[in-house]
Amino acid sequence: MESQEIRNSFLNFFTEKQHKVIPSSSLIPHGDPTLLLTTAGMVQIKPYFLGIEVPPNPRLASCQKCFRTTDIDSVGDNKHLTFFEMLGNFSVGDYFKKESIEWGWEFVTQRMHLPPDRLWVTIYLDDDEAFDIWTGIGFPAKRIIRLGEKDNFWGPAGDSGPCGPCSEIHYDFGDKYGCGKPECDPSCSCGRFSEIWNLVFTAYNQDENGKRTLLPRPNIDTGMGLERIVAACNGNPTVYETDLFEPLIQRVCKIAAVSMGKDDITDRFIKVIAEHSRGVAFLIADGLLPSNEGRGYVLRRLLRRACFLGRKLGLRKPFMGEMARAVVAKMGPVYPELVANQKLILGIIKNEEEKFNDTLDAGINLCEKAIADAKLQNRSCLLDEEVFRFWDTYGFPFELSAEIAQDHGLTVNREGFEVEMEKQRERARSTHKFAGDKAEADLIARLGPSLKITEFAGYENLSLDSRVVQIVDEESGELVEKVEAGKSVALVLDRTPFYGEMGGQVGDTGKLLSKAGHMDVDDAQSFTSGGIVLLGRVTKGSMTVGDTVKASVDESRRMDIARNHTATHILQAVMRNILGSHVSQRGSMVAPERLRFDFAHLSSISREELEEIQKGVNEIIRRDLPVSTGICSYDEATRGGATAIFEEKYGDTVRVVSIGEPRVSAELCGGTHVMATGEIGYFLVTSEASIGTGLRRVEAVTGRGAEALINERQAILDRMASSLKVAYHELPAKIVQLGASLNSSSKTILSLQRELSMHVVARLLKENIKDLNGVKVLVAQVSSIPMGSLMEMGDVLKAELKSGVVVLATVYDDKPCFIGMATADMVSRGVHSGKLIKRVSEIAGGSGGGKPEMAQAGAKYKEKINEALQAVPEFVEELLNS
Repeated sequence: MESQEIRNSFLNFFTEKQHKVIPSSSLIPHGDPTLLLTTAGMVQIKPYFLGIEVPPNPRLASCQKCFRTTDIDSVGDNKHLTFFEMLGNFSVGDYFKKESIEWGWEFVTQRMHLPPDRLWVTIYLDDDEAFDIWTGIGFPAKRIIRLGEKDNFWGPAGDSGPCGPCSEIHYDFGDKYGCGKPECDPSCSCGRFSEIWNLVFTAYNQDENGKRTLLPRPNIDTGMGLERIVAACNGNPTVYETDLFEPLIQRVCKIAAVSMGKDDITDRFIKVIAEHSRGVAFLIADGLLPSNEGRGYVLRRLLRRACFLGRKLGLRKPFMGEMARAVVAKMGPVYPELVANQKLILGIIKNEEEKFNDTLDAGINLCEKAIADAKLQNRSCLLDEEVFRFWDTYGFPFELSAEIAQDHGLTVNREGFEVEMEKQRERARSTHKFAGDKAEADLIARLGPSLKITEFAGYENLSLDSRVVQIVDEESGELVEKVEAGKSVALVLDRTPFYGEMGGQVGDTGKLLSKAGHMDVDDAQSFTSGGIVLLGRVTKGSMTVGDTVKASVDESRRMDIARNHTATHILQAVMRNILGSHVSQRGSMVAPERLRFDFAHLSSISREELEEIQKGVNEIIRRDLPVSTGICSYDEATRGGATAIFEEKYGDTVRVVSIGEPRVSAELCGGTHVMATGEIGYFLVTSEASIGTGLRRVEAVTGRGAEALINERQAILDRMASSLKVAYHELPAKIVQLGASLNSSSKTILSLQRELSMHVVARLLKENIKDLNGVKVLVAQVSSIPMGSLMEMGDVLKAELKSGVVVLATVYDDKPCFIGMATADMVSRGVHSGKLIKRVSEIAGGSGGGKPEMAQAGAKYKEKINEALQAVPEFVEELLNS
């Protein structure tokens, strides 16, 4: 059986069992700070288990993309992977152990046709209920193994969350793959047994301190590794000999001109490259970009490790792009995001691989030199600061240093490396000041756990009657019943017209009015649980829980935000048409005064392209196309072509904002928009720049903001035209003319300065030379000339002296400048112009230096120039005698 048949069979089986099939979520977890990447199918189910969100169905099933960094060092054996697919069925307070075990047994034996005598089961030590269920369906007790918490108690996905005992189904590949011991069973790590399905009986919630409490209702969370079940169904213990990996293995062998089966080391390198290529492609497709921190470092580490092992196979040119194409060809039909983002995937891999190849040889050489030094000094470990320097200066990952060191019988110290890393972070922190309203963030955080759900009615209403249901006093941070005038508060209404900050759109502002008091709303914040918190200050009377209030949004500000938000949607649609379909939103900020759009794109945008984009947006605005919204299922929206944000988590039902009919844009969006594009008025790009590898940013203004900017620029043109006494259309030519005239005048001035300098040179040679025991020293302050002219004067004086020392000073742009020069014979006698001019300039509050024969410096205090020059003979004499 091949992978696609098994995927479909699993999802169809649980559809028959009244499960709703949900799509895989992104590898980048949404709204879960405890997780680096999505590690299991349960990650997107976690809010349902905790009661934070309502599931679309109490029975769910999925094929989830997963990534685990914990197994990266084990990649290359028969079963461990970083990226993998997890088939899972879930019960949110519906069925429990009995159904989970019975359906699991039915699927593996009747749908997968695995021989029952090849299957073993493990259960938690004291889980007699699971034991009874297994034996009750006829499973032999002698093949049920009881194991402890390490093996059969499934912890939370992250630092905290749902957890519980589990029962695992293992496949026995037979004696020839085992250790030969009579007691060999699934608890043995010899490789004979492979865990194919984990049935987790989620009964507890574990907090950050490890404390477990019973969930209101027990749940079921199962996970079956697709790669492992495919291997089991084909009777082969290695996942690399399945249809999921065979085309990738073949591609590595073709590129590197090697073959599998010749030696274990080469086989491992081939497998790791094939495995890592899947992870790299999927991570980039889900919006990740290489970096030196967090998730981005996982991607960079994976890509660079594959490049390093490719080098060991003799590959010196970039090859991971070819591997990515093979991944897209194999997995694209199942995961269309790979196809949609193929250009981006290949571009980022190319940039990163070329950059790393430039430093790979240097990194390997440095590491091997450090290893040689360690052996000479009888050390068993590389120095922490060395390993960190390889990473910090040359981009050579810690893990590669560790692999090379291990090949030579040495170790590296991860803790020491982290200490050096923290030192660098501390240095970086010391140069930046943290900006942010921490008090406000803390206030919101305190309210979060008990936050009431708010009905948002702000699409249709900007003013409505509502009721106060919660108040937090900012000063005390506590929930209170009443606050008086002068207090800053966080307040929750049962129904609100205020849009809470979310999805890049800033929160609304406005007022709350009641019979008892007034409150200015300065901000509104949204929570994923459905609450909207209003932040502001009571300006009159008081606010009390239970009060009826008139909630009114600042209408003109809301409209400015709406113009910018709709314009952002149009901008993305136009950019995808002009730059390519790989363009996708990676971040945005929609405020009343401007919009910011961050997107994936590898190359810079030309002036012509930017003009075409701006023109395209304004053409859609002028067409005054209708902007409509609709509610539908996520699947229906995406099948219909609606654009989703790469790392956003969507519910079963989504809101689609469409522009035009036929549509020029359709996006999943909960924000506020204009009714027709003509309301935007005008769209004006203010900047475009790179903000990182493969990421660019466009900033723009619309409506009143665009009008204000155009008026400001018009006023500048008015003043320029008036000052230069020309018409608008004559300004460019006039500016060019003035530039040419200024350039010509500068040349004339420079020529006159040089001519004047020659007269000054003659005077200085006649009047300013001092004899210092046979050494000629010329010291003088000259009239204001640029540093370049001062250097030229010094060169002439040095040439005329033939033997001697020259020190000149001037004041240019109101700043003291010094130069020092020495002829070759003076240098040979110990005079060093750099040391001399450094000491001279220090007297005038400056600094500088240079070579023995020539140096220059700047200073602060004009009044100290004379004192500095008077010290020159003494300094020269010290140098001659040193």
